[in-house]
Amino acid sequence: MPRTLHRTDQRTVRRVEAEPKKSSSMKGALVRGAISGAVATAAMSGVMVAGQRAGMLPEQPPKRIVRALLPGHRHRRKQGEGVMGALAHVGFGTVSGSVYGLVTRGRRVPVPVGVAYGLALWIAGYAGWVPGLGVLPPIPRDRPGRQWVMAAGHVVYGTALACVMNRLARRR
Repeated sequence: MPRTLHRTDQRTVRRVEAEPKKSSSMKGALVRGAISGAVATAAMSGVMVAGQRAGMLPEQPPKRIVRALLPGHRHRRKQGEGVMGALAHVGFGTVSGSVYGLVTRGRRVPVPVGVAYGLALWIAGYAGWVPGLGVLPPIPRDRPGRQWVMAAGHVVYGTALACVMNRLARRR
């Protein structure tokens, strides 16, 4: 920490100026983002389950992604894929929340910023790396029901992410 010395009446007074701790504020932003991401993933999962029950989403995309990555034929069901898909989804949502926490520096931001972040994740995934793995077709060629459910799910993710982050930022 930097020190500043002041001379007053034949005495030297030492004053220590507080310096912001970047490592602890970064760690706090990561943790708050991770917590927010996990909560937001749970909210998004509710939308996905509702879409599946409505017949708009035949299978959960995280399960299909895990199935494609596991050994064996990429389109054949595999033991444990449902649990692994759920864990992968929570893990991805938590890590994405941590990235959001870093980008926003753990500060309060307007909810539309979170919504935009959620939609950016959807586009990057479902127009980029998911079709790149050969798991699902890109958004324009995908079934309409899945498009709507996944877009809505990512809007819910972004909304919940921003709301929880803002709540946690207020407690600091």
